Amino acid sequence: MIKDRSRPQRLRLFRDERMEQLTLISPLGFATTWLVVLMLALVASWGRASVTVSLGLVLLGILIWTLFEYAMHRFLFHLTPKSQLGQWLIFLMHGNHHVDPGDRYRNIMPPIVSLWVIGGFWGVSVLLLGPVGSVLSLGFAIGYVVYDGIHYACHQFPMRSPVLRQLKRHHIRHHYAKQEGNYAITAIFWDRVFRTDVRVKGR
Repeated sequence: MIKDRSRPQRLRLFRDERMEQLTLISPLGFATTWLVVLMLALVASWGRASVTVSLGLVLLGILIWTLFEYAMHRFLFHLTPKSQLGQWLIFLMHGNHHVDPGDRYRNIMPPIVSLWVIGGFWGVSVLLLGPVGSVLSLGFAIGYVVYDGIHYACHQFPMRSPVLRQLKRHHIRHHYAKQEGNYAITAIFWDRVFRTDVRVKGR
């Protein structure tokens, strides 16, 4: 059970404590979970294609993740449904993060969601492409891990290097300048491609 003494008044999403715990994950829990998942994905991908083809599929999987990440954030997480149930679901998925963006145990997608997303992509990939779909899915999973790692760092670390500082500035503008923009976390060029980048005058 995750206990965070630094946040005794954490925003609560469920009355039931077991359900509440499923919405939280620590950085250590994230690292452990995804180290195991990526190792299993690597084993499932091994020998499915030549080295060159495998590398290409992994890179393609990463690229597909970046586009999925952008679309998910823009069209699902910032959906504005009219029904109370729809509004609650969006708040549960993402709205709570905008209310309390500094909560380090909710800066990472919990495994109860992320494992289904990656598992679903893997299933569809294998169904459509056969065994090499596992290689594509490995890239997709790597893209996800990089995404959540960068998202966590944007909220929790100074990120002083030029590239990381640019990523952080891009995401923080989404929170504090204009929520209807800067949807990408890792491949921020998608916001320029789709003209959703938030431009702020001055520093």
